[in-house]
Amino acid sequence: MRGLVIAAHCKRIADSGLFQGFILLVIVLNAIALGVQTYDISPGLNSALTTIDDVFLAIFTVEIAIRVVAFGRAPWDFFRDGWNLFDFVVVGVAYVPFLRENITMLRVVRLLRVVRVLTVLPDLRILVRAMVRSIPPIVSLLVLTILIMYLYGMLGWILFGEEDPENWGNIGDALISTFTMLTLENWPALLEAGMEIHPWSWVFFVSYVLIASFLVINILIAIIINSMEEVHEAERAAERAKQREEAEAGGREGATLAERLAHIRASIDALEADLARDGVPIRQPERSARRTAKGGRARG
Repeated sequence: MRGLVIAAHCKRIADSGLFQGFILLVIVLNAIALGVQTYDISPGLNSALTTIDDVFLAIFTVEIAIRVVAFGRAPWDFFRDGWNLFDFVVVGVAYVPFLRENITMLRVVRLLRVVRVLTVLPDLRILVRAMVRSIPPIVSLLVLTILIMYLYGMLGWILFGEEDPENWGNIGDALISTFTMLTLENWPALLEAGMEIHPWSWVFFVSYVLIASFLVINILIAIIINSMEEVHEAERAAERAKQREEAEAGGREGATLAERLAHIRASIDALEADLARDGVPIRQPERSARRTAKGGRARG
C-alpha cells in the first residue's frame, strides 16, 4: 500500500508542469556549460564546469528514477515508450566505466543529453514523429527529383555541352548545375550563359526552376504537413484509448470493491444466523448499526 502511495506521488511530480519546466531548464544549462567548455578557459573554471556536469547527471538520474517509480507495480511499462527508453539510455550510458575514461565519448554522451529536449517538449516530439512518418513519401519524391535532374542534365549537356563545358561538359557537371539551380543559387548566371548560346534557352531554365524547385518544394511541404496531421490524429486516438482504459480500470476496481462489500455483508448475516441458532444473544445496538450500514431500516 505504501508503495502505491509513493508511486502516486511520483506520478504527480513527473506529470507536473513545474517539474518538466525544471528539467528543461537543466537541459538548457547543460547545453550552455558544454558550449562554454569549447572555449579556452582556465583550469579552475573547467573543473567547476565538470562538477556542475556531474550535478546535472545526478538530477537527470533522479528524474528517471521518479518516472520509473511512477509506474508503480509495473515499472517495466516505462520502457515501452521509445522516448522513455531513449532518456534512460542517454542518462545511463554516462555510468559505463570505459566511457567515462574516454574524453571524446564522454563529450558525445553529454551532448546527447541536450537532445533530450525533444522528450520534454511534446510539440517537438510530434514534429520528429511527423518527419519519421514522412520518410517513405520523401524517398519517392527524392527519386522523382533525381530523375528530373538527370533528364534536364542530359538535355543541358546536349544543348550547352560544347559551348559551356565548365557547367555542362559531362553528366557530372550537368547534375551539379541542375542541383545548384534546384537550390535557386546562381541560376541567373547559368541562364545568362545559356542565353548567349541559344536565345530561346530561357525555356529550359525557367521550366526547370518551376518544376524542380517550386513544384518539388511545395510537394515536400505538403508531405510534411500531411504527416503532422496524421501524427496529431494518432496522438488524439492514443489519448482517447488511454482515457477509455483508465475508465474501464476504474469501473473494474469499483465493481470489485462492491463485490467485496457484498461478500462481507453476506458473511455477517450468515454469522448472525448461526449465533441465533446457537442461542447466543446479539446486542440490539450493534445489530441495528449493521442493518443501517446495509442500507436497510433498523429494526426496533
